[in-house]
Amino acid sequence: MTILLPFHKSILEEIHDPATSDLLILARGLGLRRIICTLMQIYDSKQSLILLLNASPEEETAIGDELGIMGCRRPGLRIVGYEMGKRDRQDLYKNGGLISVTSRILIVDMLQSDIPTELITGIIILHAEKITALSLEAFIVRLYREKNKAGFLKAFSDQPEHITSGMSPLKNIMKELQLRSVHIYPRFHEDVKNTLETRKADVIELYQRLTESMEAIHHAIVQCMTITLSELKRSNKTLELDDLNIESAYFRSFDAVVRRQLDPVWHKVGPRTKQLVGDLATLRRLLTYLLSYDALAFHAYLETLVASNTTTATGAAKQHQSPWMLTDAANIIFSIAKRRCYVLTTPKSTTSAPERQVIDVDDEDAWAALDEVHGIAGSNSSENGKQKEEKKPWVPDNMSPVLEELPKWDLLADVLQEIEEELMRQEALSTRPPTRGTNTVLVMTSSPRSSTLVSEFLGEMDGNAPKGSRGRSMMERKLRRYLYWKGENARQKQSGHQQPPQFSAPQQQPPSQSEGNISEALKKKDKTRQVRSANRRRVRGGAPVTVAPSKPAAVVDLTVDSRDDADDIAAFLANQPSDLLVSSDADILLLETLLSSEAEMDHDTHYGLLAPSQMVVVRAYTDDTDDQILAELQPRFIVMFEPNLDFVRRIEVYRNSNPGMGVRVYFMVYQLCCEEHKYLAGLRREKESFEKLIKERGSMLLPIFEDKHAGRSDAVIKTISTRLAGGRKELSTVASQVIVDMREFRSTLPSLLHASGLLVIPATLTVGDYILTPDICVERKSIPDLVASFNSGRLYTQCELMSVHYKQPILLIEFEENKAFSLETVAESAKSYAKPTNKYPAKKSTGPTDSDRAPPSIQSKLVLLILHFPRVRIIWSSSPYGTADIFNDLKANTFEPDPNRAIAIGAEEDSEAGAGINAAAEELLRCLPGVTAKNVKYVMNKVGSIRELCELDRKGVQDILGVEPGNACYDFMHRGERKKGTL
Repeated sequence: MTILLPFHKSILEEIHDPATSDLLILARGLGLRRIICTLMQIYDSKQSLILLLNASPEEETAIGDELGIMGCRRPGLRIVGYEMGKRDRQDLYKNGGLISVTSRILIVDMLQSDIPTELITGIIILHAEKITALSLEAFIVRLYREKNKAGFLKAFSDQPEHITSGMSPLKNIMKELQLRSVHIYPRFHEDVKNTLETRKADVIELYQRLTESMEAIHHAIVQCMTITLSELKRSNKTLELDDLNIESAYFRSFDAVVRRQLDPVWHKVGPRTKQLVGDLATLRRLLTYLLSYDALAFHAYLETLVASNTTTATGAAKQHQSPWMLTDAANIIFSIAKRRCYVLTTPKSTTSAPERQVIDVDDEDAWAALDEVHGIAGSNSSENGKQKEEKKPWVPDNMSPVLEELPKWDLLADVLQEIEEELMRQEALSTRPPTRGTNTVLVMTSSPRSSTLVSEFLGEMDGNAPKGSRGRSMMERKLRRYLYWKGENARQKQSGHQQPPQFSAPQQQPPSQSEGNISEALKKKDKTRQVRSANRRRVRGGAPVTVAPSKPAAVVDLTVDSRDDADDIAAFLANQPSDLLVSSDADILLLETLLSSEAEMDHDTHYGLLAPSQMVVVRAYTDDTDDQILAELQPRFIVMFEPNLDFVRRIEVYRNSNPGMGVRVYFMVYQLCCEEHKYLAGLRREKESFEKLIKERGSMLLPIFEDKHAGRSDAVIKTISTRLAGGRKELSTVASQVIVDMREFRSTLPSLLHASGLLVIPATLTVGDYILTPDICVERKSIPDLVASFNSGRLYTQCELMSVHYKQPILLIEFEENKAFSLETVAESAKSYAKPTNKYPAKKSTGPTDSDRAPPSIQSKLVLLILHFPRVRIIWSSSPYGTADIFNDLKANTFEPDPNRAIAIGAEEDSEAGAGINAAAEELLRCLPGVTAKNVKYVMNKVGSIRELCELDRKGVQDILGVEPGNACYDFMHRGERKKGTL
């Protein structure tokens, strides 16, 4: 069970009162989940209904597990998902307790009165920094406060950086949540500081320098980022981009900030600016990958960048290439990254023996000089010479593998060696083991990929090898896969054209020197594999080389040098025996070896439980789940392979929660690089964010929340017609309402409609998304949805159904707020509307142009849609706010829609008709062309079975589905009969 620290108790004393509603902003890593779980434990009772909102599935699981550990098991935290039915949810709400529910489900249940809103004890909202006027949580709070004034609302956030952008961001969040009290607890808060500085962990800071090649690449990447950022500022002088600098570019939020500033003019900026914005994100990732990827993976990623920058997805040449790739700094990045993996030398001449001997001597001198630079003794130099003579047979002759390892790998090996020696020393000095903590070593990394790489290194590490080559076997395995895949790509690229001579005929495997030591079974298996591989390659038109590895490490580079390298590698591999290459059967052979040796090994030795002192746990940083990992493992030795500000606080809380335990932390960081700068910049950003929040809280003007129903006496008075007694006003017994489809609650429009004074009624609609009046039906489409609906043909069916059942069908095309209000860019418009000049004669047309081959645009598809459905009206809305105003104008002086009629339109008239329907037959019906989710109930009401539908003629199917969908469905069902008739 987790222990509450003094500052946790002081926070709970301030916010635990059910009579108050509060917002808590806490620094990350100080145990926010611990506070939330304790608060929910206090409120846990069958007489109370507590709702948890805005929690991810992982957070729901973790909070439920922790509540179970704390004793809240009967029934504990219940999770409401989409698979739970309406009746089950109603029963769950009535029984009370702790319930976690998604915002979309809760908003529908509140609008349909499936949940007793007035009986809700309180709502707990996570991630309060995401609350805006358009969020569903703000909609829920409005409905909650309309019927429940006594219930509490507790909101929590541990992301202060997200509450500092815009005008009065803290006040806006409190306004939407209708709160008047906020508690801010940074790391420098007096209570937090006094608690965490009582007991400090033993921290050993290890600053590792980058290698010379890594320093050169790092400097070149930063130089490219500077060039790209200055070019972006120069090309957009009208925007306020002065706050953007290299330090802010280290963080992921930088891409969102730049895009947010460019969104309003995104349709005006050219493709070059868009390319620059994408390049900044690419360069930021390069900085991260340089420090976390191995040399081969980093080089392979650079090759993919070059390939994607020079060609499009269709294989054509890319027009707008990244400017940074044309700089000298980019050349440094690519050349040195390749040099970290291998060095290509001049191939040895075969004309005369003396020349070959001279080159060998030069190579030996080069290896000796390299050993002398690294400080290796002369004896080792001679040993290295022997190792060089035993060169791997799968390495090309003109390639010298370098395989530079990350400097932190050696540092980690030394740290683990030091920990092992410390454990042996403690065991020798003390007769009894320590009462608190275990000897498990916890290694924390920045990402799951980095964790996998560290685990591979520790599993294959050679402890007796010199520094810089302890992971040589792992790097050689990665190089082997990389080389073969690169050669295979080059071979496949040439397969459609003229084949080189070395791929013209199958190559025979030369007899091996150790052939006598190989069993007959292995010889037969190798021969069978070669025959199968040769047959497969002959079908494809290539040579009988082995299959590519299951996990390719890179794609082919399109530069001239890399293409030559790939050709050389492909030519070399084609002439090698198949048993020297990476084969797809390698995993099978490895499995057979393991199975054959399993009977000989001791099961407990290899698969039994390990002692804690023999266990090294490698894990990536996550969220508050790391606190639970520390509590379960209770390690006394923690290695932070990469710096993380949040985990530093978690270690402080962990150390003070276990007073009698000694904790040693190894803090590893690369010196004088972006890793150190990013850590310090993150610390400074968080401190500045808290200072801004504290300053805003001191001068914040809180709004006064009024009851919106109090001043709505004129809401029921409507002008029916100005011709009746000069504008006589009559009382309307029905409030102004709009019927909204259930699926539309993914969008923000229902929330704004409710805020504008309309009564939102959720319903499952077959035709349309919004029913404004008995005659007006609206189908709302965002831009991505509009494109997808045109491609799938769904929009045609929707417009056809609206035209059949409503007098005024409307297609609403809604754009996002603060984004471009345009379907195309200015550059694309300039191509269409450019005026022809007579300065140069027009070229003769030799065939279809690019514009002829291009797919039709959205505008042309809209024109065709209007031609087919003349009664459909199109409304363009710049934002959801504009849509709410348009809906209010359309509803003026009109009658209110009937929810029962809107639900019945297009669906079966009997509400209980679907009680005994065969689910398998319904699923089959949904798969037929022309049958959609919105008209499937209507079809099931018209025909009793799928057999009856198949027996209808074309006219009967068209009467049910419409003309075009009916033709598609009829042709699909009777496709085989046509062939029989023709025979």
